[in-house]
Amino acid sequence: MSNKRQKSQELHRVAECLYRNGNGNYVALVKVKGKQIKKTLNTKDRQLANRRLAELREKAQRLHGAENRNIRFDELAEMWLESIKPGLKPASHARRKVAIKGLAPFFRGRQIRSIGFTHIEEWKKHRGAVVSARTHNIELESLGLLFQYAIDRGTILENPCDKFQRRKQPHKEIETFSREQFSLLVTELRRSPKAMASGAVDLIEFLAYSGLRIGETREIRLSDINFDQNTLRVTGGETRTKNHRERTIQIYPSLRKLLERILARRPNLESTSRIFEIKSPRRALNLACERLGLLHFTIHCLRHFFATNALETGANFKTIAEWLGHHDGGVLAARTYGHLRAEFAQKAAQEMTFQVPDTPVPAQ
Repeated sequence: MSNKRQKSQELHRVAECLYRNGNGNYVALVKVKGKQIKKTLNTKDRQLANRRLAELREKAQRLHGAENRNIRFDELAEMWLESIKPGLKPASHARRKVAIKGLAPFFRGRQIRSIGFTHIEEWKKHRGAVVSARTHNIELESLGLLFQYAIDRGTILENPCDKFQRRKQPHKEIETFSREQFSLLVTELRRSPKAMASGAVDLIEFLAYSGLRIGETREIRLSDINFDQNTLRVTGGETRTKNHRERTIQIYPSLRKLLERILARRPNLESTSRIFEIKSPRRALNLACERLGLLHFTIHCLRHFFATNALETGANFKTIAEWLGHHDGGVLAARTYGHLRAEFAQKAAQEMTFQVPDTPVPAQ
């Protein structure tokens, strides 16, 4: 080691637990329950160094017990998954379990406090090369949440994931029906006795006319419908909505006609009964698309169909977001459907007319 480098690493004590190296940067040396923690404070300013030292000492006091400090990745991951289970929908919890499964080959058996930048970089280098940006981001997010859980438990002081950024996800084109395709689809479904008897046709139309998610739709009960106020309450039932918030939407004209037809066929329906008995119309949808030679549209495409129709009729992103159950003021709706708004605007511009003759009238 050169004399210059050795000199830069020499520490000179300036206060309790506070030192300066040869470059003038402050360094903290804190001892908690027999464990010495050394951390560069990344500043040459004494006041800022004092504040950062105080923060470090506060965090360090949360470290406790050798057993807790030596906990391994797989042990902590199991505890974390169990701790978050009550607050998540089953699908969301399953997504976290899949993420942990993808992370496990890289971190299994390692002590949580020993996992650092190089280990995560190695995961990113090898795992990132074989998975999509979305999978990479979910795994990175899950790893970060796991480390935050370790911080809250007093196992570690800092989150090593904070130094890593999410990958940019490519824009995915929205796949949905045109109005003509949807009309053909409904006509084709109504010709199918099995699709009619199962309730698949009604459910498909309801999804298209309401914009609701399939899980929300399954939980709609007669008591949620208020024809007098022209509103529909969306609760999500016991599993709740995706963001765990109830909302009320307007019963749009096509939706009202559909609900009236459904209830006319089921006059003895009790207020607590579900409107739809079928859980999913996926098979009926796939078969109808196949018979018509259409793409195999998914159930979620019906939600896109609703949103694109709302855009075409002039609804703004904030309103559409409220109808869809988003609580971001329209940010996601704008990101998802913004390019369609531009297309509709161009089409509308071509249809603008002011009824003025193209040929000027000669002056008298």
